[in-house]
Amino acid sequence: MADKSSILKRLDSLYEFDREPVTRNKLQGIGNFLGMYAGEHVAGTEFVIGMLFVAHGVSVRDMFIGGLIGNILAIGSWAFLTAPIAVKVRLSLYWQLKKICGSMLVFIYNIVNALMFCFLAGAMVAVAATAVGIPFGIEMPALSDMLPNSVGWVVTVLGVGTVITAMAILGFDALARFAKVAAPWMFLIFVTAAIAVLPKLGVTPGAGNFWEVARESIWTGVAREGQSQFSFWHVVFFTWLANAAMHLGMSDLTILRYAKKWQYGFSSAVGMFLGHYVAWIASGILYAAANSDAPGVVAYEAIGIAGAICVVIAGWTTANPTLYRAGMALQVASGWSRWKVTLLAGAITTTAAMFPALVMKLLDFVALYGLVLIPMGAVILADFYFIPKLGLQSFYAEKKKIDFNLAAGATWFIMLALALFLNLYFKIELFFLPAPIWILSLGAYLLFSKMYQKNLKLNLT
Repeated sequence: MADKSSILKRLDSLYEFDREPVTRNKLQGIGNFLGMYAGEHVAGTEFVIGMLFVAHGVSVRDMFIGGLIGNILAIGSWAFLTAPIAVKVRLSLYWQLKKICGSMLVFIYNIVNALMFCFLAGAMVAVAATAVGIPFGIEMPALSDMLPNSVGWVVTVLGVGTVITAMAILGFDALARFAKVAAPWMFLIFVTAAIAVLPKLGVTPGAGNFWEVARESIWTGVAREGQSQFSFWHVVFFTWLANAAMHLGMSDLTILRYAKKWQYGFSSAVGMFLGHYVAWIASGILYAAANSDAPGVVAYEAIGIAGAICVVIAGWTTANPTLYRAGMALQVASGWSRWKVTLLAGAITTTAAMFPALVMKLLDFVALYGLVLIPMGAVILADFYFIPKLGLQSFYAEKKKIDFNLAAGATWFIMLALALFLNLYFKIELFFLPAPIWILSLGAYLLFSKMYQKNLKLNLT
């Protein structure tokens, strides 16, 4: 019992500034953020997304030019929108929202947010499991599988999920140290594996025929059977908004609050260009040369055990910070200590990872998850920059001691309803909705706040 009590005390001591601004002595250097973004975005997601771009018939021009434009837009969103607020307020997303929106609205938001993060982390647990299961002869899921396909798959996912949950409990410093060590090696494996399979696709050293082979055998511009056709604009908008929840949605306030300067937001470029550009391209090459839909098997076929190990670590480095964010969200909603809620989030994540459909529909899920969360990111930005300029009060819920800021709630619910209407009635794909919905949310919150704060003041007087 004494040993158990000691362990619980040490876990409770893993304080991550859950309810207050990060203090100056705990700020992190640029290296930790370079490592974090590289580790998170040269990761398991990249194996899947790169493969799916090939399956959806992206052309070689769309892949290279569209990806370049989208990544530049994403870096700008992190650097100019998220990072300046993070370093001035230094609160996690969840406690900043609580000050703006009130405890009841944030409770709803945090539950939704945490579940989204758990599902995303679950996809990465599944990616890692496709490699862990190779030595044991586990039958891997295919693109068409919706449910767990074997007991071996379930056991493998349980093992991987347990390890990832334990690492997420250790907190930000541990995640950053792990990512800094793993990221350079993972990037080399991605590139080396892609180069290794090029001769199999018909690329001859010194012949200068890469673009010809890429156009005819990799990014052909023709979708595979059962997959929808993607265009140049699909690539641009998906690449920009694949992490919309993190930048437009402000989730990375939780990470960047540790930064010494707002310019550290540009460290996202490491993840965007090494991960969401080079790694997606490398993954597409590997998939075109492979005989499997499972990322672990694809990498193993290319360069053997090193490729399989890379997929395992790549899954971990994405799932770890994602699960950490989920734990922070549940911590605010529940009031439990962070390690307990991270353990709960890990259980949800591991359960979700057992269902292969989470990975195989990853593009759609990523678009949906950003769309659901970004209206609240617009609320934060409007509250920080524009609300005071309109003569209104920022952090309104905290100052007025209300549990539900109707202006923020109306913005979130109305914008999500509008997005659903545009998707179902006008058939606008999810990939194209986050940007206009974010802009509309910004205006809606300012309008509703002006009406709400004025009316509340009149009622109180």
